[in-house]
Amino acid sequence: MKLFWRDLIRAAATPKPNYVWALCRDDRRWKGNSNPGVVFHFKQSRHGKRAEEILEGFSGTLQVNGYSGCNRLASKDRDGGPITLAYCWAHVRRKFLDVVKATKSEEAQRILDLIGQIYGIEQEMQKPSPISAAARRSIRQNESLPLIDRLFRILRDLSRKISMKSTLGSAIRYTMKLMDGLQVFLSDGRVEFDSNAVENTIRPIAVLRKNALFSGSEIGGRNWAVMASIIGTCRVNGVEPYA
Repeated sequence: MKLFWRDLIRAAATPKPNYVWALCRDDRRWKGNSNPGVVFHFKQSRHGKRAEEILEGFSGTLQVNGYSGCNRLASKDRDGGPITLAYCWAHVRRKFLDVVKATKSEEAQRILDLIGQIYGIEQEMQKPSPISAAARRSIRQNESLPLIDRLFRILRDLSRKISMKSTLGSAIRYTMKLMDGLQVFLSDGRVEFDSNAVENTIRPIAVLRKNALFSGSEIGGRNWAVMASIIGTCRVNGVEPYA
């Protein structure tokens, strides 16, 4: 089983921050047999220990952003063994897009163009309908892998020529730090190129949080997370929740 994870958000404007952790499984993009599902967990901390609690007993691959609190999930000492962390290319893209907007960097634009080409390959694999995980892996090995290799060669070359304290250097450092996890999608056709699937499921929560008057209490927050999980799962399965 593969899960997506998205960074936590504040559940309400209270003196003590509260957070919603989101988990999503959606295997439809590679013709998986499992129905999609969404689960929200209300937690009063953003510490990595909360991720361990939520994922107790889970093994497999977890798609995450670059939040360092998830690193403990990949530890060899973890009960049940290490989880394989697959990182999100959308977050990498945003880093370089910010550099382009701020500095008009041609080097950053080159990286954006390469990422855009890989996104194009991902989009083509969904036309006219999704293909199997094995077929996705084959296409990625043949078409995406050379682009990924080229991208990291450029980053390594740039890292020797520019100040790593610059805005571009910061984006390069972020990407290189996550290099192994950013390439998991190449060898596993079940893994997505980014974590947008779970970001889409948590967007209604982010919109609602300012109006969630009672989510600041632990009981209210937990009840809210349960209802949001049911409604979110209905929506991704094409079921009208209020009916």
